[in-house]
Amino acid sequence: MYTPVLGTLGYILSPDRKRVLLVHRTARTGDQHLGKYNGLGGKMEPGEDVAECMRREIAEESGLVCVDMTLRGTINWQGFGRDGEDWFGFIFLITRFSGTPYTKNSEGDLAWHPLEKLDTLPMWEGDRYFLPLVFDDDPRVFHGYLPYHDGRPANWRYSRY
Repeated sequence: MYTPVLGTLGYILSPDRKRVLLVHRTARTGDQHLGKYNGLGGKMEPGEDVAECMRREIAEESGLVCVDMTLRGTINWQGFGRDGEDWFGFIFLITRFSGTPYTKNSEGDLAWHPLEKLDTLPMWEGDRYFLPLVFDDDPRVFHGYLPYHDGRPANWRYSRY
C-alpha cells in the first residue's frame, strides 16, 4: 500500500524576483538534509489543507507571512525519507510576503540567493531537475515522479496540465 508522508516545499522570491530565500541546513546533527540548501516547508498536520500547511511552515521557519503564493507542482518522491519513506510534496512559489525574514531558524541559516547561481549550491541532486520548473514562466502546474535509491535520484519524469 502506498502511504506517503504529505508535505509542502516553498520557494520565496525577493521583491525584485531575482533571489530566493533558502535555508542552509547546518543546525542539527543527524539531519538527513545536513549541509544542503533547501526551500522551506515540512509535513502537513491533521486538519490542514496544503495552502494552510505552506503558510504555517513559511511563518514558522522564516517569520514571513505569505501574501501571494502559487502551487507550481507536485512531486512523488518514492524512497526519499531517512528510512526509505515515500513523500508526496506540494511545491509552492511565494511571490509576495510581509515581514522581515529570520536570519536563522532551528534548521540553519536563512539567506537570499541569486536564482542564476542556484546550480552552484550544495543541494539534493534531484532538486536540480524540478527547480527550473518552479521558476519558469509556464503557468501550468507540473506533476513529477522522482524516486530515490540509496540517497540518489533513480529516475525523473514530469507532465504539465
